[in-house]
Amino acid sequence: MARIVGAAEFKATCLRVIKQMGRDGEPVTITNRGRPVAILSPAPASGSAPSIIGAMRGSVLSYDSPFSPAADPSDWTSAR
Repeated sequence: MARIVGAAEFKATCLRVIKQMGRDGEPVTITNRGRPVAILSPAPASGSAPSIIGAMRGSVLSYDSPFSPAADPSDWTSAR
C-alpha cells in the first residue's frame, strides 16, 4: 500500500522518507490539508533506459498521400 505523508511531515522528514522509499520501492503520496498534491516514486533501475519502440505511436493523426514525395522534385538542386 502506498504511504501517505502530509506536506509538513514530509518537509520535516524528507531524507528519511526518501531513504525508506528507496528500500521498499513503494511510492509516497504527499498531501496538503488532506488533498494529494504530489506522488514521489522511485527512479527506474540504473542502466535500464526506456525503450523507444512505439514512443511515437499515435502522434501522426493522418497523412493524405503516404506514397507521394515529401517535397516537390523541383525543390532539389544538383551541385554539378
